[in-house]
Amino acid sequence: MFITTLLVSVSSMLSAQLTYGTTGLLHAPSAEMQRDKTVMLGGNFMNKEITPPTWYYHTYNYFLNVTILPWVEVAYTCTLFKAEALGLKPYGYSGFTNQDRYFSVRLRALKEGQFWKYMPAVVFGTSDPFTSSGGGEVGSTEGNGYYSRFYLAATKHFAIGTEEIGVHLSYLYNKRREYKLNGIAAGVSYNPTFAPDLRLIAEYDSKDFALGATYLLFKHLHMQVELQRMKYFTGGLCFQFRLK
Repeated sequence: MFITTLLVSVSSMLSAQLTYGTTGLLHAPSAEMQRDKTVMLGGNFMNKEITPPTWYYHTYNYFLNVTILPWVEVAYTCTLFKAEALGLKPYGYSGFTNQDRYFSVRLRALKEGQFWKYMPAVVFGTSDPFTSSGGGEVGSTEGNGYYSRFYLAATKHFAIGTEEIGVHLSYLYNKRREYKLNGIAAGVSYNPTFAPDLRLIAEYDSKDFALGATYLLFKHLHMQVELQRMKYFTGGLCFQFRLK
């Protein structure tokens, strides 16, 4: 009975940024939001080229994401560490034995078309804003805030005949020395009418270009593939449902 209630009123997903476990493009932010009470559970294969330099090897992440209200989204993401990278091999450990954990928060300031028809949606967001190393610091230059970023994103969708194009622009900032995501990020998304559950994405995340696609299968299972710098594969799966 509980499971049946949990899965009632499922809606299509706008876009899941599986690399961070949030709503967005591939690796760059957008100002799109899920419907309130949307829950996402997922995981990814993460190519080492898309991760901070701490991960000099391919890894995986998994996440829980909840849109608490139509304008608030919170995610908890874990990225796996190898024992060899943590110096634990002499103690008999090998393979993935630990994980980095962080929260992400997205707040919508404006809905698309809220005050006039050309008004873009606007979202403020952050991922991994706080590090516990060194006594605790927001937006640290080093420490364990590996995926730290703060951003302001805007999104507007345009109809071109029967097709729809999404244009996304954002500004990202962090204080990381080894993994800077500072500057303008931008992207274009396209949902073809002949395959409405397919989404094609091209983006620049302030340091790299990427191409990718997402697909929603059976109204619940969201798949994403990405080629960072047009050649390094990252991909993942996400199960999505809405709480009644």
